[in-house]
Amino acid sequence: MEKIWDFSQYKNNTAIIDEFGNEISYDKLRTEASLLAEFIGKRCLVFSLCKNEVGAVIGYVSFISHGIVPLLLNSSLDRSLLDNLIQTYKPEFLLVPSDLSGDFWGLEPVYEIWGYSLLKTGYVDAFPLNDELGLLMTTSGSTGSPQLVRQSYANLYENAYSIADYLELNMSERPITTLPMNYVYGLSIINSHFLVGATLLLTDKGIMQREFWRFLNDAEATSFGGVPYTYEMLDRISFYRMNLPSLKTMTQAGGKLSLELQFKLAKYAQKTGKRFVIMYGATEATSRMGYLPPEKNTEKKGSIGIPIPGGKFYLIDEEGNTINKPYTTGELVYEGKNVSLGYAQKGEDLNLGDERKGKLKTGDMAQFDEDGYYYIVGRKSRILKLYGNRMNLDEIEQMIKTEYRIEVAVSGVDDHLRIYLTDEEQIDGVRKFIESKIRLNHSAFSVILADSIPKNESGKILYKNLDKGVIYDD
Repeated sequence: MEKIWDFSQYKNNTAIIDEFGNEISYDKLRTEASLLAEFIGKRCLVFSLCKNEVGAVIGYVSFISHGIVPLLLNSSLDRSLLDNLIQTYKPEFLLVPSDLSGDFWGLEPVYEIWGYSLLKTGYVDAFPLNDELGLLMTTSGSTGSPQLVRQSYANLYENAYSIADYLELNMSERPITTLPMNYVYGLSIINSHFLVGATLLLTDKGIMQREFWRFLNDAEATSFGGVPYTYEMLDRISFYRMNLPSLKTMTQAGGKLSLELQFKLAKYAQKTGKRFVIMYGATEATSRMGYLPPEKNTEKKGSIGIPIPGGKFYLIDEEGNTINKPYTTGELVYEGKNVSLGYAQKGEDLNLGDERKGKLKTGDMAQFDEDGYYYIVGRKSRILKLYGNRMNLDEIEQMIKTEYRIEVAVSGVDDHLRIYLTDEEQIDGVRKFIESKIRLNHSAFSVILADSIPKNESGKILYKNLDKGVIYDD
């Protein structure tokens, strides 16, 4: 049963090469996936605790290709949060790294595959599954929340096809993993490259490890993806001086880069004959919604670009009316076949159908220019009033980051702004900058020293956790 990919046309191609030298052909991938599915024997819910490893990828391919519905989770997810999800959704099986199987007391492994163990939970047919439901993903920043995004097989296929289209992917591509496969951006790289018969270079190593770069060069990686934090780290380690002859494409999503860093990466790509592609997406849209053609990187600096093939953007005002005038702020709405079915918050929701009907209000406030290129100016929920004046917290955060090139997060409530820094030496400078640049009286904001800025695994700031690491609050 093929739900997204047709591996038969690529059966002799290499599907996966991992960091340990293992090579898996598409034919072997299909066979191994089928054996796992045959053992499970029916459509049901499975929780897959992932690392970027062969066993996890085979498991994912098995589930999607044979109508088994997985929830992808990070293998290091806090156990109490995992237990809460298990109790809420009652999966029939868990697929876990074998070295973690002993942590699940009373659950015996019933099948082993490439270092992963299939555990039977005892829950059987707990909740009906809608026929369209193909995959469950956690929403960005809430991996412990019971709220999940329900994605259909059509969502997965349409988004993978569109990505392969605008990135002009083919079987010669060799993307290296830089993002966890349980994160929608990381998964979209797998989906789109498997669609065209490319070779996935699979590693759980990070960009700050020498082993990652050794594998990238030895395996001749042609592309990688990253969130803003990824590229901020690359900028710090003088990535631009590395000799990376095989690398052709770098993609970026998961948040907004500073204009300075975007320009720097665009110039690097231009100088070295590579592509730097900025993209925009959300779990609720299965992955990608927009992209900036790389030749427009400098001309349209700061833009999320245009809709992906098959998609549509438009803006609405507070009354829901469509905005037709350039440079007018409104909420960004996306329409496309990749818009997910909706959310699940409890087990009974797994039988819900398509609640969104191909339309997603993103919650992002945006503008478009006279050429139809879109620019995010902030989040609808990230706007507060300071003494009657509307303030966009994302804009303030970006201003500080651009001026000082430091880690910063901005939150607050009406009439009081809270600015979190990790560099004590910059506190006075930031305070004076805010007073002069935004013309705020010092009583309207606080500058707070924290030991770190909390982020999720995709590098997005966890604003609700900011106060946990506070060292000094003025």
